[in-house]
Amino acid sequence: MTEQTSTAPPGSRLRRILGAVVADRRPLRIPAFRRLWLSSIVTALGSQLTAVAVPKQIYDITGSSAYVGLTGLFGLVPLLVFGLWGGAIADTVDRRVLLLVTNVGVAVTALLLWAQAFTGLDSVWVVLVLLSVNQAFFAVNMPTRQAVVARVVPEHLLSSAAALTGTMATFGAVFGPMLAGAMLPIVGLPTLYLVDTLALVAVLWAVWKLPPLPPLSGKVRAAGLRDVLMGFRYLATQKVLLASFVVDIVAMVAGMPRALFPELAERTFGDPPGGGTALGWLYAGIPLGAMVLGLMSGWAHRISRHGVAVVVAIGAWGVAMVGFGLSESLWLAVVFLALGGAADMVSAIFRQAILQTAATDEMRGRMQGAFTVVVAGGPRLADLTHGWAAAAAGTTWATAGGGVLVVIGVAMAVALLPAFWRYRAEVPPR
Repeated sequence: MTEQTSTAPPGSRLRRILGAVVADRRPLRIPAFRRLWLSSIVTALGSQLTAVAVPKQIYDITGSSAYVGLTGLFGLVPLLVFGLWGGAIADTVDRRVLLLVTNVGVAVTALLLWAQAFTGLDSVWVVLVLLSVNQAFFAVNMPTRQAVVARVVPEHLLSSAAALTGTMATFGAVFGPMLAGAMLPIVGLPTLYLVDTLALVAVLWAVWKLPPLPPLSGKVRAAGLRDVLMGFRYLATQKVLLASFVVDIVAMVAGMPRALFPELAERTFGDPPGGGTALGWLYAGIPLGAMVLGLMSGWAHRISRHGVAVVVAIGAWGVAMVGFGLSESLWLAVVFLALGGAADMVSAIFRQAILQTAATDEMRGRMQGAFTVVVAGGPRLADLTHGWAAAAAGTTWATAGGGVLVVIGVAMAVALLPAFWRYRAEVPPR
């Protein structure tokens, strides 16, 4: 050991150690990104209240996980249509204006969900239709928001920005369901929708403060079917991007058991019919693990084998879902969900980094639209498949069997698309 190394101040050594573990905060020095990130703190909580309220309300009305599974179908169709079209719109108009319009749409539908619950309509179909409209606005909003991040954050910080954004989203996904479980017996289900509506005001403020973000070409125009098809043709030539979508579809469709949480909370883990803490913990388990991993993601920007990282993480997710499906104790089930959430966060960080760096700006909105369809649509399709599988074979077979299918499916995907396994990203010096 040299004299210079041995006499290094303890404080500098501690900072280097923390820098390798704690999340990289450099993107927060960028004002536009910082405002978007801070606004997401409140909205992450609010949106999760609605995410719990919708399946809970449907289960209360029908007493059937198969009906809860329909939330996946009614959420998936608008995501497929408007996610792809919304990505094309984000490439041809001012992204700031588009964010404002879609955020207002999400807020209005959240308010209507509150109104139907408050008046006691007890109509599954009204809830499902409002959910579909809400998801249509969301499907346009999400690719636009991600494309904005790529415009305001330098390329070498995109993986760090993805980790920070994911960490805040999982913060809401952890504490939002726990808050929902605590609020349900006290203030009732309609209030959950109302709180989400009020939280969306924070997003409107952050988006209003953004600078104008027209296309780099300077040409603002309408987006049509031709633009959507151009996005598909572009994706077909990008094997690594295509593989990143395929492996996530495998992970989510086969392995996401959230449609079964209301049934498991009552029939396996002892919640009362009106809702309780078990339901909150089940919804919080996956994002809890993801949040902890995100807070300790300082190492992420040093990893160059992004494809390997994604494949290993998805395999770990599948194993964790097998453990969850076989658990008879609530706390053991939550541990497996948290382990799965940590693995999913690793996958999400590197898939987002691959997307942001591999896609050109004129195609980034469309690729983010496809990403939104996969990331948000996959779990909704899983709601449908898991709900029906549980109705036919029971919750244990639906959850544990799905985890096994994840491991098999991701191995097959890598065998068919080996370029993804070999993919390396350039890692700049810190």
